[in-house]
Amino acid sequence: MTAPVLHLDRVTRVHGTGDLAVHALSEVSFDVLAGELVAVMGPSGSGKSTLLTLAGGLDAPTAGRVYVEGADLTAAGNAGRAKLRRTSIGYVFQDFNLIPALTAAENVSLPLELDGTPSRVARAAAVAALEELGVADLADRFPDEMSGGQQQRVAIARAVVGERRLILADEPTGALDSVTGEDILRLLRARCDAGVAGVLVTHEPRHAAWADRVVYLRDGAVVDQTGDTLAARA
Repeated sequence: MTAPVLHLDRVTRVHGTGDLAVHALSEVSFDVLAGELVAVMGPSGSGKSTLLTLAGGLDAPTAGRVYVEGADLTAAGNAGRAKLRRTSIGYVFQDFNLIPALTAAENVSLPLELDGTPSRVARAAAVAALEELGVADLADRFPDEMSGGQQQRVAIARAVVGERRLILADEPTGALDSVTGEDILRLLRARCDAGVAGVLVTHEPRHAAWADRVVYLRDGAVVDQTGDTLAARA
């Protein structure tokens, strides 16, 4: 059986202690294979965004393990997790997280440059990613010179630039009109069809319809899923 790109093994995340403890996730096990797009749905507060932050190495679980391409994020330390985010994991945040002092091209090329890619090569890759998102003309603009939808597309370009093996998208179409949102989902679907593993958090059933499988969370636990894994279909 093909090893998953993302593997969550009985992951629990608790915020606070004692009577104030909140179980954001409770023993969630979750795999995503190369070439697979998995949508995660559930009501607000169900643990969807927490799952993504743990999968992306932005937070550590209280218990359980998170693996990306076999690397144990839980044991990797801050430096190890940061390296994986620069090289293997693309993350689309709800609030964009663009650096205000950098242009669109500089924001997109930053992960590559931090990993040692020469600036000229990194910029060429960044402009290509921006072009794929239809915003190459924004390459030299700063975030405060862009609309919310334009910033979102730049953020997505940053998430897909380079040789990403796992793309995590938290409501990636939230700032976009319906036509542009469909274009973004089509791009994400194409990346997965080309071999990337993808996780899409969404409230919209029509967006989840682009996925191979839909996982439903409630109160921090997986309560249902529809569709089969690629391995089950093989």
